[in-house]
Amino acid sequence: MPTITDSDVVATLREAAQPLTGLAADYDRLLKMVGDARFVLLGEASHGTHEFYDERALITQRLIEEKGFTAVAAEADWPDAWRVNRFVHGIGADSFAHEALGDFKRFPRWMWRNTVVADFVDWLRAHNEDLGVQAGFYGMDLYSLRSSMAAVLEFLDKADAEAAKHARERYRCFERFGPDDQVYGFLAASGATPSCKEQVIEQLMELQKKALDYARRNPPVDPDELFYAEQNARLVKSAEEYYRSMFTRGGESTWNLRDRHMMQTLQALERHLERKQLPAKIVVWAHNSHLGDARATEMGWRRGELNVGQLVRQAYGKAALLVGFTTHHGTVTAASDWGEPAQRKKVKEALEGSYETLFHDTKMKNLLLDLRTGNEATRGLRDSRLERAIGVVYHPRTERVSHYFDAELPAQFDVVLHFEETRALEPLERSAQWEKGDLPETYPFGV
Repeated sequence: MPTITDSDVVATLREAAQPLTGLAADYDRLLKMVGDARFVLLGEASHGTHEFYDERALITQRLIEEKGFTAVAAEADWPDAWRVNRFVHGIGADSFAHEALGDFKRFPRWMWRNTVVADFVDWLRAHNEDLGVQAGFYGMDLYSLRSSMAAVLEFLDKADAEAAKHARERYRCFERFGPDDQVYGFLAASGATPSCKEQVIEQLMELQKKALDYARRNPPVDPDELFYAEQNARLVKSAEEYYRSMFTRGGESTWNLRDRHMMQTLQALERHLERKQLPAKIVVWAHNSHLGDARATEMGWRRGELNVGQLVRQAYGKAALLVGFTTHHGTVTAASDWGEPAQRKKVKEALEGSYETLFHDTKMKNLLLDLRTGNEATRGLRDSRLERAIGVVYHPRTERVSHYFDAELPAQFDVVLHFEETRALEPLERSAQWEKGDLPETYPFGV
């Protein structure tokens, strides 16, 4: 059998890929591929690229308008996203999207406090005002341990004063550890002090046990507020285990705990929408590393990690469509290290041996590729290649080690969208450092 060269693969890609031209009809094919799917997972190869966010929002608008999707579940903290959810439903004191995004205060703020998300949130509110079937905005992540505890207490203070008293007693367990959740994790995992595991489990179980009583009251507790509180209690349980597992040898990886929690959140949201007699059709926004099937990457092969994409495929099969995003070069909003300010950084051209370079070599500016068809293009992509992933931190000088991994793209995603040159996502708060951008590589010599 003759060897298939990269040139052969590039030639077949030119035949199979659909150019993306910026016209309204660009995603007609993608919408047709969605068909009756109830879960559409839209990824991103970085947490700071304008095109990934913007095109994802455009696709989501069409899914809501044309396919009846009723929820966006994002890689965002549950309480912070709930404020946005209230806004898009016309509830609360916020009048503008940038206000509704105000609870996204922890690093990296730009991930959700950016111009694209603000525009989408404004669009979603206007859409909901015009139609009877509304769509919501929800978070899936588990980093909000303290704010989720506060939200549970706030709910119970209004709904059940006696239960609120017991909840405070249980959550008081965390007070002796101070505000740093990793300090809790270290001390609890080391055995230096008892953990709060039993208390958070008891609190979740009690809230779940009383949920039916709250729903049967006259007047009943608002089902959305009850769902919000119950999910916060579930998050506290997951977050407690997550921070403790950071320092526990031999336990399940924190990555797996986090993605299992996100999957549990999706399934809880699905049940909640069904109880409200709404179509349980959910768009998921998260990084490619969470939404591409981990079984087709070195995450699964070498580290035994799973992710949301894998779990959704296993649970829902063809009712899910997984869409990945890639780029060859451009700029990105990212930090130089965790917790540092956002910068506008230059993204290097993709490395040889990567999927991104194959797409670059087609000479197509932007493209959509259906990976499910058994054509020559997808067969040529089945061999493991490099794929780039930039999170909220970007280290261009160690890019190969820091930002590339091995993957089999046709098994990882159902569809890939490639954008040749991309630009940095614009934060709502543009600092002088972000405005300045990267210094030229020749600085200070000017050669």
